[in-house]
Amino acid sequence: MIATPRKRLSKTDRHTQLLDTARTLIRAEGTDEFSLARLAERAGVTKPLVYDHFGDRAGVLAELYREFEHRQRRTLRDALDGAQPDLDTTAALVAGAYIDCSLAEGRELADVVAALAGSSTLRQLREEAEQAYLDMCRAALEPYSGSVDAAGLRALIGAGDALARAALAGSIGTDRARDALTTVVLAITAEDRRQNRADAR
Repeated sequence: MIATPRKRLSKTDRHTQLLDTARTLIRAEGTDEFSLARLAERAGVTKPLVYDHFGDRAGVLAELYREFEHRQRRTLRDALDGAQPDLDTTAALVAGAYIDCSLAEGRELADVVAALAGSSTLRQLREEAEQAYLDMCRAALEPYSGSVDAAGLRALIGAGDALARAALAGSIGTDRARDALTTVVLAITAEDRRQNRADAR
């Protein structure tokens, strides 16, 4: 009997397969044990092929994070599309999209983010991605709150990450995490409204 040859994947499909495999490995083992050799072994391909796609371990982590931030912005865009135009609704949608996207990524995202902190290049990638997301949040909120302070808006990231971690660990419920982050967003905009009124006097 003649063995059926394995179908060769296109470069795009192979790239997707490798990223999916990397995500599965990190979910199971964390980033400390992650290497391109382990990725090649798990994906059933040669190490040179993996190096050709990503260059090095940092390249894989960067790609995984880029995928997350693209999904995060898409989730927020979809949530805001056709939403009721008021501050309370918009704040709840901004908060809910952040929590829901973080939970959908699971614990492996936290491992990737922690690994990003070890490289100046990857740290810059995260900062740029966060800024792009916060710019979207600002654009969504400012029609109802007035000018939103950049420093205050940064609190959304810190609070969102902490609440998502707590929800993943099961110490709080998902709805409670969304509600708590909504409160943070509304507090940020309330302070900005007060400052804007004071500046206008």
